[in-house]
Amino acid sequence: MKEQITAEIQRIKEMLFDINDFIYKNPELGNEEYKAVEKLTSFLKLHSFEVEYGIADRETAFRAVYDSKAPGPCIAYLCEYDALPEIGHGCGHNMIGTMSAGAGAALSKVIGQTGGKVVVLGTPAEETDGGKVHMVQSGIFDDVDAAMILHPAERSYESGESLAIDAVQFVFKGKASHAAAQPEEGINALDAAIQTFNGINAIRQHVKADVRIHGIIKEGGVAANIVPDRAVAQFYIRAMDRQYLDKVTEKVKNIASGAALMTGASLEISNYEISYDNLRTNQALSKAFTDNLKSVGITEIYSQRDSYGSIDMGNVSQVVPAIHPYIGLDCPGINGHTKEMADMTVGAVGRERLLQGAAALALTGYDVITDTDLLKKIKEEFRNG
Repeated sequence: MKEQITAEIQRIKEMLFDINDFIYKNPELGNEEYKAVEKLTSFLKLHSFEVEYGIADRETAFRAVYDSKAPGPCIAYLCEYDALPEIGHGCGHNMIGTMSAGAGAALSKVIGQTGGKVVVLGTPAEETDGGKVHMVQSGIFDDVDAAMILHPAERSYESGESLAIDAVQFVFKGKASHAAAQPEEGINALDAAIQTFNGINAIRQHVKADVRIHGIIKEGGVAANIVPDRAVAQFYIRAMDRQYLDKVTEKVKNIASGAALMTGASLEISNYEISYDNLRTNQALSKAFTDNLKSVGITEIYSQRDSYGSIDMGNVSQVVPAIHPYIGLDCPGINGHTKEMADMTVGAVGRERLLQGAAALALTGYDVITDTDLLKKIKEEFRNG
């Protein structure tokens, strides 16, 4: 049946190229990916998937299901399709969505014989307020046995780790006055923001090495001769583990509260973007995928790379066995989130990797469905954390 899966990828390759190119040429920002959703779901409907739109209260999220009606595991492939401002698909989400849809379609051709279910999930806005988080909270993954997504990169890597992240905003409110004539009448909100930065810098020695704290002052006053009565600071706070991140975030909030107390300003604290959890790679599932990626011709695969970024796939990995590996486009030196990377996704190498990636995903899904020992290892590892 594996030969049938790889043959199906070749049979539908022109459709996959068309989807990939279309999404590349029509970049849409997060939560605005209407064209991408229509293109992907139209393809899945052609392959007899039943599609539900607007899941988890997200207009551009979808759930496409092919159910064999026979007992067996449920395999989920995750599509991303949001673009970056001005750059377009510099993160290769056009390839990600297409590979997952292609894998789902190919695997659906054999599960009538194996049993089980294939689910392709459309997950909007990964770059901003990740749709996967809301989908986890809405129970979309409750019946899933394994979840997979494959990301293009400069070279191929095994699935690894990502940092948990909180996006915290501090709004300091003071009192305006003439900065020269009546400075004693003012309360300087900008001073509170600056002291917050100073306090954060003071704790850097006393947090774990994986912690990242970086921020900006979005508002800091309107004129030099007016005591600023409003200042807004925004921070990303990251750590390798969600539980430890919660402690660091609490420290940062306490620093801001202390800065407000020092200056006499009031303080409002909020999250300006959704929080992501750290990625827990399921090693048994990861090994199965790596083996299948080698079987389709990609033999140069590096160990998981050090990553200090954050992805909403982390939240998925907390509730279901999951992987987030990378497939290389043979472009060392080219960074993600660039126009150069976007262009690579629709070049000759990008097309070849698109087919290989879709095939490896589908073959791994087949292994999970048919190999009871593998599924047992995947679930035991997940339960044992």
